[in-house]
Amino acid sequence: MTHAFGSVAVRVIGFRGSSATRDEVRRAVPRAVVDLAGAIPAASSTIADVRRDGFPAVAELAARFDRVEQQMLRVPAEALAEASSALAPELRGALEEVIERTRRFASSQLPAPVVVGFEGDAQVSLNWFPIERAGVYVPGGKAVYPSSVVMNVVPAQVAGVRSIALASPPQVEHGGLPHPTILATAAMLGIDEVYAIGGAQAVAALAYGIEDPAQERRVQPVDLITGPGNVYVAAAKRLVRDTVAVDMEAGATEVMILADSLADPMLIAADMICQAEHDEYAAAVLVTDSTSLALAVQTELDRQVAFTPHADRVRAALTGQQSAIVIVDDIEHGIEVCDAYAPEHLEIHCDDADGVAGHVRNAGAIFIGASTPVSLGDYCAGSNHVLPTGGTATFSSGLTVHTFLRAVQTVRYPAAALSHVRETVRVLSAAEDLPAHGAALEARFAHSRTNIQQG
Repeated sequence: MTHAFGSVAVRVIGFRGSSATRDEVRRAVPRAVVDLAGAIPAASSTIADVRRDGFPAVAELAARFDRVEQQMLRVPAEALAEASSALAPELRGALEEVIERTRRFASSQLPAPVVVGFEGDAQVSLNWFPIERAGVYVPGGKAVYPSSVVMNVVPAQVAGVRSIALASPPQVEHGGLPHPTILATAAMLGIDEVYAIGGAQAVAALAYGIEDPAQERRVQPVDLITGPGNVYVAAAKRLVRDTVAVDMEAGATEVMILADSLADPMLIAADMICQAEHDEYAAAVLVTDSTSLALAVQTELDRQVAFTPHADRVRAALTGQQSAIVIVDDIEHGIEVCDAYAPEHLEIHCDDADGVAGHVRNAGAIFIGASTPVSLGDYCAGSNHVLPTGGTATFSSGLTVHTFLRAVQTVRYPAAALSHVRETVRVLSAAEDLPAHGAALEARFAHSRTNIQQG
């Protein structure tokens, strides 16, 4: 049963007695339809143009989409310094706090090498190495995202990435450069390689590089591209996966809130509006076993939306098919619904919130207790806000130091250790009809006897 009420008209889905399978839940609460497949041809054309023509192609796209006449791609060092100097002290202090907390959490993620010994002094180890060069994309659009600069750059720096390039759209309001707050944040982090490139063309430039006689129009390719963007950025990231690694194809942001009858409807409504503020495709979903709470939250949404600065955008997101109030049997049933939906952000507004959170398996990040809103994670919790969307939290993770690391295995088997595995290799190489595999190991024994006889 589905119905809606109130001026904001958030859908109410009666899910009691329903099976919380992945198919059932995602059919009841579908994500917003974002036509990534439809963006593929345009993104593919952009990538081809940039690969073929380099700077002229990027400049033509900047003129068409950003109304900027470009003479260079790389942001001059003096522009970075000027933006940093002009940054308001209050904002600088806030960013310093975000950087410190994000760096502290990221530093705890560095994995230790693994060394395992076997008979005969054999040793197998796992060692971690950073990628050589990372590309970070920071979008423009409806808002300015200095926090995204921090969230993408800091884990790369902690991982030990030696070369980091940042790309952000040129803006006509700022003389064809990215937003000065983005430039200032990059400068605070010690990033001096910043490019005024937006959209799919930025992904193409970072993935394949741009050769040009002029150094300020040149881009060296990277090994990994991270950072959110619009549907064309996501499409471009899908298309370059055969050349570089990418973090994820970020979709519309989403929050799911699991709440019982004791939860505060004012706080829940505020958090749903907070997420809906991002854009019209954002999802805000309340899962509760309390019909009285559902009614109270709807009343609060009606009241609060009227006063929020981006009311039209918020109302569009809350009344879209991707947002809903889902009525479940009990909190255990609600946990099953949350796991099946696999939200980017999951808030727990329940009695024994820690215990409830401990039973959830599928979420990008879990925010435990009514005093821990998603907006905290967006900025200064210390966690990373680059998280899997669209249900991909069932198989992928948010951005961490591990995103920028590679695991390399090393194997050392002295001659004395080979006898312990000689028969195993012989049997398996015969079973797989790869006799040269077994012969390669046997050659070690023959070679060893020959050396002994000759000695």
